[in-house]
Amino acid sequence: MEIAVIGNSEFILGFRLAGIRKTYAAENDEKLNECITSALSDGQVGILVLNSSDMERLPRRLRTTLENSVKPTVIALGGEEGGLSMREKIKRSVGVDLWK
Repeated sequence: MEIAVIGNSEFILGFRLAGIRKTYAAENDEKLNECITSALSDGQVGILVLNSSDMERLPRRLRTTLENSVKPTVIALGGEEGGLSMREKIKRSVGVDLWK
């Protein structure tokens, strides 16, 4: 399983420096939708990281798909995170509450 990061060039830069290989620069809404669709269909991606402001710009249907996705588990970073907490997302993807 791999981690994929999608966002503007400033957002993905730190992940690239940390060694994440699957980083996708998406500077506009069309490219963002295209990259997310590609990552969702990639069987090797286990975790998909997005900027929370990008998540808010997505069409309602795609956002709902991402919020309910178990594989890959979608994590929105930055700002106020809507939807499920990080704890709930990990519990859903792993099947066990790791905080107990």
